Parts: sequence; structure tokens; C-alpha cells
Amino acid sequence: MVNKMKPATAHYLILGSFCLAFYSGCTSYKFLESEHHPRTWKKLFLVHHWPVTVCKMSENDCKDPPQYWTIHGLWPDKVDECNRTWHFNVTEIKDLLPDMRHYWPDILHSSPNRTQFWKHEWEKHGTCAATVEPLNSQKKYFGRTLDLYQKLDLNSCLLKVGIKPSSTYYQMTAIKEALTSVYGVTPKVQCLPPEEGEEVQTIGQIEFCFTKDLELRNCTHSEAESYVMPNNWHFGPEELSVCNDTLTYYPAQVQFYN
Repeated sequence: MVNKMKPATAHYLILGSFCLAFYSGCTSYKFLESEHHPRTWKKLFLVHHWPVTVCKMSENDCKDPPQYWTIHGLWPDKVDECNRTWHFNVTEIKDLLPDMRHYWPDILHSSPNRTQFWKHEWEKHGTCAATVEPLNSQKKYFGRTLDLYQKLDLNSCLLKVGIKPSSTYYQMTAIKEALTSVYGVTPKVQCLPPEEGEEVQTIGQIEFCFTKDLELRNCTHSEAESYVMPNNWHFGPEELSVCNDTLTYYPAQVQFYN
């Protein structure tokens, strides 16, 4: 006699076979996910900002900013907050703190023990950068960023080519050409747009592009246009964008406008 299978039993057997087939293919699925996941990235931006301009942009009480370019962050392109469960822990970078406070300070808040800025950078950008081995821990992410910043030595390089904060204006083309001549690659320069009724933009940010292997590369025109600084760290209503090839102010002190 042929046993007739109940419809419910047949349903579960079919479902079980499907699940087994799906489970068997999990390895392949994960491989594809790692190759094509929307959170994968191709390049990094090492972002320097000019503290005087940051203060000008801010609605906070920002006083006596450093007179040298400081680190804003190391940002993979097109991703953020890749792992919300990987929380910032300042004890993991305790031996980096003297350099962090000097080269990567929170411009908008003067307390030397404040770590919110670093927490923000780690959780938004560091957890994404950590998908590559050289940056796969908080110690590596912050430490390698400091290393890259010091190797580029933007402050000294600008001074060597005669570009320094002053009350006079520079042509943006001259700044770009000087940077390219020093580094051999084209960085991205961002400015505050001119004040109403004015014609002069204010330099605010300089970014260098790196490969996943942390090798310098050109920041192409399309990248420069597509990646505007996120205005999410309480900088105020103004926003940086790619500089025009026009007169540019490199301010030596904070000037607020009503």
C-alpha cells in the first residue's frame, strides 16, 4: 500500500529541504555579501580642518582655536555607522591621548578630557574603516590616522611654499598648484562661500585621498563634487563645499559676522 503524505507533512519537508539548501549556500552568500555589500568602500579621506574657520562656522562659544591645521577625521567613502554595537572606549587609546589632544582636538569644546568628538568619529567612520586590517581596532584607527597626519605635515608644507594665514587673499589655483607640487597628488580643498555682498571665500578644509592600502592617490573632480563635509557635528548653519578658483581668505583669527 502506498502511504499518502499529509499536506502539512509535505509542506514541512519541502520547507526543510529549502532551509537545508539555503544553509548549505550560506558560505557563498557571505562571500557575495562581503564583495557587494552596500557598506563596502574603496577609498579614504584624511580630512584636515582649519580651526579658525571651524570657529567661524560654529554657533558654539569657540575661543582661541589652534593656529595649525588639525585632524577632522579619516573617512571611508559612502558609508557611516557600520557597526553600532562597537562602542568607543577611550582606554584603548590612552597612550595616544597626548597626541590626540594636540593634533585631533575638539575645536568647539575646550575641555581636554572631552571625548565626544572622537567617539563620534569612531562610531560614524572608524567602524567602517575597520574592515581593513591596518585599521581594524580603535588603537589602529586613531594611531594610523595620527601617523598619516604627521607624515603629510600639511602645516609645514604650506609654510614652505609661502602660504600662511594672513589678511591678504590667495588665488585658489595657486593653493591647489602648490599642494600638488609638494605631494604629487591632487587633494580636495573646501571653503566657506563668500559672505553676502562679498566675493572672497574662506578656506576651511583640505582632504587627501588614500587607497585601502593607505597609499596617496588623486582626489578626482567627481569625488570632490560628490562628497561635501557632513554638517552633523554642531558646526552651525554654514557648510563647506568645494572651493571655486577665485580669491580665497586664509584667516589668522576668528571673525564673526552678524
